[in-house]
Amino acid sequence: MGRAFRFYQHGGPEVMQWEDVDVLPPAAEEVRMRNTAVAVNYRDVLIRRGSHEVKAFPSGIGLESAGVVEAIGPGVTDVAVGDRIACVAGPDGAYAEVRNVPAARIVKLPDAIGERTAAAMMIRGMTARYLLHDTYAVKRGDAILVHAAAGGVGLILCQWAKHLGATVIGTVSTDEKAATARGYGCDHPIVYTREDFVARVQEITSGEGVAVVYDSVGRTTFDGSMRCLRRRGVLASYGEASGDPEPVPPRKLGHMGSIFLTHPSLPDYTATRADLLNTSSDLFAMVITGKVTIELGHTYALRDAPQAHADLEARKTTGSIVLIP
Repeated sequence: MGRAFRFYQHGGPEVMQWEDVDVLPPAAEEVRMRNTAVAVNYRDVLIRRGSHEVKAFPSGIGLESAGVVEAIGPGVTDVAVGDRIACVAGPDGAYAEVRNVPAARIVKLPDAIGERTAAAMMIRGMTARYLLHDTYAVKRGDAILVHAAAGGVGLILCQWAKHLGATVIGTVSTDEKAATARGYGCDHPIVYTREDFVARVQEITSGEGVAVVYDSVGRTTFDGSMRCLRRRGVLASYGEASGDPEPVPPRKLGHMGSIFLTHPSLPDYTATRADLLNTSSDLFAMVITGKVTIELGHTYALRDAPQAHADLEARKTTGSIVLIP
């Protein structure tokens, strides 16, 4: 028995219910983990609202947490009871004191990585890694645009891209967030609430445009993101915080400079166990060596997850949000 958040209908933060739930012994190839830190991702907000589909009601919420192995099921050999682990796995249910997870989707934490840091970095950091290395391989001298540059993924993207030698342009909503982004490697923060980010990007790049735009915002930035690209540039639309963009006729991409449009997703870049371990290993190395600092922006008690959601939707947060059971 443990406590977890579930919801029975889509809606605002108030639909999340803190309930007692039964936790069965782990099945074959499963691990039971006692959560010590749970991540809040914007995806969780979209799941709760109904922008992303749930399999059935009642539904759990959240994919990402860190903690300690409490029990192992048959066939599990990579970890032992007491090991510190991080997990990114469905079905949704990470907003919980304890849960069973697939052993194939967990990674052991290095001694130098704390559990709260791990919860704050796994999805965000692995997303930044595939965006910068695989979706578009950022090279020294590239100019790039990062939307939501003061957010959890944005701050990691800015630092990692700066390490790769890029000129980093980022959009933020306030002067305070601009200062935060600048402190984490963003060369040119643009406060989009008072500046035309397309015009500023063209000015910064002397009219050439950027090699790649990393856009997690969606509808409100999508058209402008395309107009920021250089010839044969890449728009990586990896989130829809403001809703889905309007459809784009393929011919339009040609008219705008033979640009590329993709919607990358972490599960496709960590589909195999080897992919997951390689990606997480790269992330751990960047953090342990100090090349990337994880901004643990806000912590809340796990039972206060609805307030964390409300603050995230109201843009009151920067960096990562972690819930503490």
